[in-house]
Amino acid sequence: MGTASVVSSMTERTVHLPVAAQPSIADVVGVAQRAEERGYRRAWLPETWGRDAVTVLSAMAERTEEIGIGPSILNVYSRSPALVGQTAATLQELSGGRMRLGVGPSGPAVIEGWHGQSFDRPLRRTREYVEIVRKVQSGETVNYAGDIFTLGGFRLRCDPPETPAPIDAAGMGPKSVELAGRFADGWHALMLTPDGVRDRLEDLRRGAELGDHDPDDVRVTLSLTCAALDDGDRARSLARQHLAFYVGAMGTFYRNALSRQGYEETAEAVATAWGNGDREAALDAIDDDLLRDLGAVGTPDEARDHLRKFEDIDGVDRVAVSFPRGATGEEVETTIDALGPEA
Repeated sequence: MGTASVVSSMTERTVHLPVAAQPSIADVVGVAQRAEERGYRRAWLPETWGRDAVTVLSAMAERTEEIGIGPSILNVYSRSPALVGQTAATLQELSGGRMRLGVGPSGPAVIEGWHGQSFDRPLRRTREYVEIVRKVQSGETVNYAGDIFTLGGFRLRCDPPETPAPIDAAGMGPKSVELAGRFADGWHALMLTPDGVRDRLEDLRRGAELGDHDPDDVRVTLSLTCAALDDGDRARSLARQHLAFYVGAMGTFYRNALSRQGYEETAEAVATAWGNGDREAALDAIDDDLLRDLGAVGTPDEARDHLRKFEDIDGVDRVAVSFPRGATGEEVETTIDALGPEA
């Protein structure tokens, strides 16, 4: 048995489906089907500025057999928690029990800029959201009085799922990760270095203890930007463009995450250059060491080595292979094949 197989037997390898470079829903589903054939355990679908996640997840549930499905993430502002509870129960039924729900606050650039909602009290809103979605899936009447949401009399008028879809919460900062440990079934992590993951795992354990449950029962999914191409320089270029966009164009959310992990100077340099319209300087501020610290990019052998480094972190249950936003459909497929658990 090869090293990749040994590692993947301990840490599940999943995939974050690309939101770009897919011309149709059938193409997105095709990526999920390819991941299923290559042995990935779950296909996560981001919801950003393209197709809505629920419709595409429904198609995935119908056209796959074994691979788990789930959104990563649905934000907690643009849909009501009761509706998301219904959605989770429905997709759990449609998929035959393969659904896992990822929710989180996202950030001001998305919530205020795209959805026209005030980015108010994101942690409290996420906590109440998780609690309400869980109550809806139980099939019991939901009477809930929180600081954000007040519900009375809602109940599913269909059979609740025999096994409710687990609920994961996304977060990058200490308090949001503690919240995931305290109230959710799992935590979705992204844009974290190995040391950053270990720091946040301490917050997760503290939250689980505050919630009076076993920290080992809180599943940790770490999303990694991956590009495994014969042309390693092309892979690094894609990852560099991806990171520069998120740090430079998506408000302070990702910039602050990098700063907390010891890359404050780099984060500020990228954001300043991007804000001044100097894309080249923004890219130049990101060196190869940072790319290695945040993802798995390069030739297939290089990418596999970097991926194992994250899989070896004690407390990480799943690594989700995700893709640079500029990757072509062919580059996505090549990376899926190169990093598959059965490669």
